[in-house]
Amino acid sequence: MNTGPAARNNPAASSAPTSANSAVATTATAIVNIASLVTNDPSLGDGSPLGLIQDAAVVIEGDRVVWVGASSKAPATDNGVDAGGRAVLPGFVDSHSHLVFAGDRTAEFNARMSGQAYAAGGIRTTVAATRAASDADLERNLTRYLDEALRQGTTTFETKSGYGLTVEDEARSLRIAAAHTDEVTYLGAHIVSPDHADDPAAYVELVTGEMLDACAPYARWIDVFCEKGAFDGDQARAILTAGRAKGLHPRVHANQLSYGPGVQLAVELDAASADHCTHLTDADVDALASGDTVATLLPGAEFSTRARWPDARRLLDAGVTVALSTDCNPGSSFTSSVPFCVALAVRDMGMTPDEAVWSATAGGAAALRRTDIGRLTPGARADLTVLDAPSPVHLAYRPGVPLVTQVWRAGKRVV
Repeated sequence: MNTGPAARNNPAASSAPTSANSAVATTATAIVNIASLVTNDPSLGDGSPLGLIQDAAVVIEGDRVVWVGASSKAPATDNGVDAGGRAVLPGFVDSHSHLVFAGDRTAEFNARMSGQAYAAGGIRTTVAATRAASDADLERNLTRYLDEALRQGTTTFETKSGYGLTVEDEARSLRIAAAHTDEVTYLGAHIVSPDHADDPAAYVELVTGEMLDACAPYARWIDVFCEKGAFDGDQARAILTAGRAKGLHPRVHANQLSYGPGVQLAVELDAASADHCTHLTDADVDALASGDTVATLLPGAEFSTRARWPDARRLLDAGVTVALSTDCNPGSSFTSSVPFCVALAVRDMGMTPDEAVWSATAGGAAALRRTDIGRLTPGARADLTVLDAPSPVHLAYRPGVPLVTQVWRAGKRVV
């Protein structure tokens, strides 16, 4: 398993205290009696990529982890929490979602499950509903799905615009999203706006000009749907290059519905992630393996569209860093459940349970180029998911069961 750039560049894992002999403030909180602790640090515990520690403890001070190790060696603190022999892992990092929208596409899903093929054009239905919605409606919808994801263990999420496709609607979507996360992505290039259906070049000019100017202040990332029916390689390059000139870092919806230039363009432009990666040539896999671009796999989309599954085994065996994410959106993957995606990845994409857990935590952090999340090591942000099970393998072993019993975010128990 490739441990990715987020693991390679994490000085906190080696510089902060890790033993019972280290000084720990008594005002800290110790979570003890953990059956299996996922640290995602191979130097800890069993030496695997998950860095599993059995019969473990975690000590939190403020919003940070300050100690991990055997429960019997945990330093004394004023506050103690008994995990009751449950498994603890880092909060899930959902690095790809589309949560600023209105309406749903039940009719489209029903038709698809009755035999109709999925196509990118269905996005237009959500565009119309989103444009018609008020800011309050959009924010209420966003917070509903954020709360839903949090209850299932997601402590960090990325989300995108892409359902407005006008200057005003894209900017307000990003403004609403930015009030709830730092990981905001400008996706004016989701599809060509219906208003410019007869002049795609004019829409690309808008996306790279006035719309980009209005949206850049609210975003960290820029994304493009590089696909037949959306934007070709030349258009995607122009959009991503313009965004980079404004200080936004690239991400790419790549090779979801067909073979195309998206993956290799993502690697060439040092995109943080190439997302979907369903149809890959050997050259695409080699490009991902040779660069720092993470392959983010989104099994909820294949589940909801009855499409071909991405071959995670092929990517992992080539040394590619892989993330798992929900792609939560009203059209092609209407799930906010990372545990569900973990189970799908194990059952249908060739991943082991350990690989899927790593990809949903440390892999997601790598896809966001974050070193403070996706792991439970001293210095990391204290984001923890507690399972009502003794092992993280139960996420795939017991699919569909609500195993998440506690969630801690930034050192506070929020579920």
